[in-house]
Amino acid sequence: MELKREIYDKLLAWKAEGGGRVLEVKGARQTGKTFIINKFARENYNNCLYINMLQKSGEDFLASMKKAEEWEPGQPRKENWLLEAFRLFDSSFEDNQDTVVVIDEVQESPKVYSRIREFAREFQCHFVVTGSYLGKVLEKDYFLPAGDMESLTLYTLSFEEFLDAFGRKELFEKIGLYGESSHEEYDELKSYYEIYCEIGGYPAVVMSYLEHRSVQKCRELLLQIIQIFIDESQRYFDDILEMNLFEQVFPAIAQTMVKEKKGSDDLITELSKIVFKEETNRVTKKSMNRVTAWLYRSHIIGFCGKANDCSPLNTTMNARFYFLDLGVCRYFLNIAGADPATIRGIVNENFVYIDLLKRTKALEIAGTEPMFGSYKEGEIDFLVNSRENYKNYAVEVKAGKTVGNSVRQLLKDGKVEAVYYLKGDTYGGVTERIVTIPIYLASRVKFDYEG
Repeated sequence: MELKREIYDKLLAWKAEGGGRVLEVKGARQTGKTFIINKFARENYNNCLYINMLQKSGEDFLASMKKAEEWEPGQPRKENWLLEAFRLFDSSFEDNQDTVVVIDEVQESPKVYSRIREFAREFQCHFVVTGSYLGKVLEKDYFLPAGDMESLTLYTLSFEEFLDAFGRKELFEKIGLYGESSHEEYDELKSYYEIYCEIGGYPAVVMSYLEHRSVQKCRELLLQIIQIFIDESQRYFDDILEMNLFEQVFPAIAQTMVKEKKGSDDLITELSKIVFKEETNRVTKKSMNRVTAWLYRSHIIGFCGKANDCSPLNTTMNARFYFLDLGVCRYFLNIAGADPATIRGIVNENFVYIDLLKRTKALEIAGTEPMFGSYKEGEIDFLVNSRENYKNYAVEVKAGKTVGNSVRQLLKDGKVEAVYYLKGDTYGGVTERIVTIPIYLASRVKFDYEG
């Protein structure tokens, strides 16, 4: 069975625009980047050249580049030695718009990555570069080709993609947001959502569940994926302290998610205290910064800002951690020792965070990262500033039926236009300025309620 991915349509749009800029496809290890890019290349181009910088093809291409750029003083300069390099690598290479060059694990070679500007400007064919550890390219040996590259991110499967694997995406798309559909249909989607919260969206994990219907097998596979990521990440670090931190930092992040409900002005210090069990010094704090930055750029974790006084214009950046896959989130909350109710609540909140993160990247809502809000003595799970009508909305991820004091105060003081309650045990409804929606339909919320 082949899992359908929403990024495919974005790849088609990039090609339709002419492919004039090199496309960089980012994403965590094992999210299916190589598979979807190769599928796209096979189905939309007459010719595809695939180079993996971690494999023999990468070695061969570097050898071709070295041969092509050979030059002796007094000899004519080569106008396009890179074109010659591709022809040395593959004699059938044709530089036209029916050809796509895919360079996988591009972070392994500063020499190749630093040629991206030339790929964009000197070739007719299209270029796609991918990598799971693109944080590596921030080192000084890498030339960053601003203006000559555009990026897409492949996340683990969204809930919609997850449902599509079970043939139930159409139900998700047509079901009413406010209880207009049958209870049986809501209950069915909720049952899928509960599975999704258990195993997450890594393609191999979802495929395992489709085959075996075993959450335990999925957890074992997820652990293997996590361990591969840790082992592969460690080879990019020379400092033994930083290498050892990878084993410890995941459950420590989960602990901050449990402890720091109101967020922290210095997440790195808090994280260091958990790992080292004492006041951190500059050396350990520097190491923690490097490791968390690596996890962020490897698309394993994300940050959430804090909107002080529930104002998007008064935000403290990086005040909370979240994981970018629910299966990973649940696994490390378990490791950290959280109780089932706490795990359920944080996983639900993490689900909404991922949806809001994608909306910030798509410029649907304000900010470079999602925000939670503080107001007077209280706080709300998320504050959304819509870029459609420029109004603020509170988002609460709740299990109960009561309306909190913080929400009442926000509405009374006019700090938000409306409140969206995202709950597992609801069929939805609207009462005055409070909109209640099943949490598994979060991505269908428009944030446009105006009373």
